[in-house]
Amino acid sequence: MKSTVLQTDGLLTGKKKVKIPFLSRWESPVAGYLFLSPWLLGFFLLTLGPILMSLYYSFTNYSLLDAPHWLGTQNYERILTEDDTFRQSIKVTLLFVLFSVPVKLIAALLVAMLLNKNIKGISFYRTMIYFPSLIGTSIAVSILWKNIFSKDGFINQALALVGIHGKSWIADPDTALGTLVLLMAWQFGSAMIIFLAGLKQIPRDLYEASSVDGASKFRQFVSITLPMLSPILLFNFVQSTINSFQMFTQAFIITNGGPVNSTYVYVMYLYERAFSKFQMGYASALAWILLVIIALVTALIFATSKYWVYYETQGGKGK
Repeated sequence: MKSTVLQTDGLLTGKKKVKIPFLSRWESPVAGYLFLSPWLLGFFLLTLGPILMSLYYSFTNYSLLDAPHWLGTQNYERILTEDDTFRQSIKVTLLFVLFSVPVKLIAALLVAMLLNKNIKGISFYRTMIYFPSLIGTSIAVSILWKNIFSKDGFINQALALVGIHGKSWIADPDTALGTLVLLMAWQFGSAMIIFLAGLKQIPRDLYEASSVDGASKFRQFVSITLPMLSPILLFNFVQSTINSFQMFTQAFIITNGGPVNSTYVYVMYLYERAFSKFQMGYASALAWILLVIIALVTALIFATSKYWVYYETQGGKGK
């Protein structure tokens, strides 16, 4: 009978542990790599290869039609010292990131707080509000947005009802970039869902105790909600920043970089160099510069997070 008893650590001591052959094979690291194999194959065959090739091409003159010709660092030197369009696209992109990320996060947090209520039909409302984010980067939505903010679009038709004659918002250099910022803010669904999950993890006892002490709703938001949500805010902040730096479809479809290059974002310039002028080496250098810029901005965000991100397990702000 003893041979049939399955012994576990801590329950029966001083006796040899019996392993089940069927289960013991899953203790091998091979099992983990087996489950990871689809991702590993995709990464090494479809991702790592193009990454390394683009790094090589960034040091060459390559047009897809001719063999790459080694230039060394000439592409990078030309971009950083002679390319005025590069500087303009960087300026536009930084402005877009500076305005779109805060607007998107604020909208996502406010809507998440509204949806964090136990009311009838709340699941339906959450689904409907999240739905635009599923199609937000599509060409169809970009065309719709273009029509909404055109001279005869919905915005101007609504303004005409109160006697205001609007302009073509996407044809004005002062407002064109703002329409793209609004579109990015409209796509807050993913950040909203993450904020909503974080709100549900905040203990209700904290709000009840603060109410007993006479704290107002605003004071509860500043002293409880924001600190407890700060790690999630950091995650959404980083994700939104990276996505904003890579924005392309909306600017390409809605404004095509105009008017007067006021919406000519960085990735549009990269796209034009690669697929309009077929300067693949130059475009590869632009891509790696963008990677460095995103990495530096992300590192800056993480470096400053120790001053405003609260980690409960550490008993205070990030360390």
